[in-house]
Amino acid sequence: MSAPPLTLADLNRMNRTGFATALGFAFELSPWVVERAYDAAPFASLEALHAAMMAVLEASPQADKLSLIRAHPELAGKAAIAKTLTAESNAEQASAGLDRLTAEEFARFHALNAAYGERFGFPFIIAVRLNDKISILAAMEARLSNDHAAEVAEALRQIGLISQLRLQDAVTA
Repeated sequence: MSAPPLTLADLNRMNRTGFATALGFAFELSPWVVERAYDAAPFASLEALHAAMMAVLEASPQADKLSLIRAHPELAGKAAIAKTLTAESNAEQASAGLDRLTAEEFARFHALNAAYGERFGFPFIIAVRLNDKISILAAMEARLSNDHAAEVAEALRQIGLISQLRLQDAVTA
């Protein structure tokens, strides 16, 4: 995000297309969440903006929720190696040191990503900016024991944290 921060006033003046384009990055490759939240404008605060987006997500069909979850990359996975992550995901993974793993750490992430993907059918999601590689690995191991419904709920909660952090970076009052 190289553009100057947006203000709530800017966002409240935008049409649906401009709004979705300006904030589409908040939910990984899923601008539909932002576009649907437009109907709740005008937004009195950043918190209200994020709450509207989360309400859209909560009200969405399960298939849409799973599509959003599956739009996220694996941590330290193929997309990171191939340098095809979104700018936001790249910066977030780097902030947790996932771009500087030892061979042993990389192997551990790879094994946990595979086990997690096999068990749940989607990538492990965590707000990496609020963690480091040690806490991420511990969470991956712990969450493997969740049932599918609990893990979908946790993935969506983590997406909420990720999107909130992204919006805080991009929008000023």
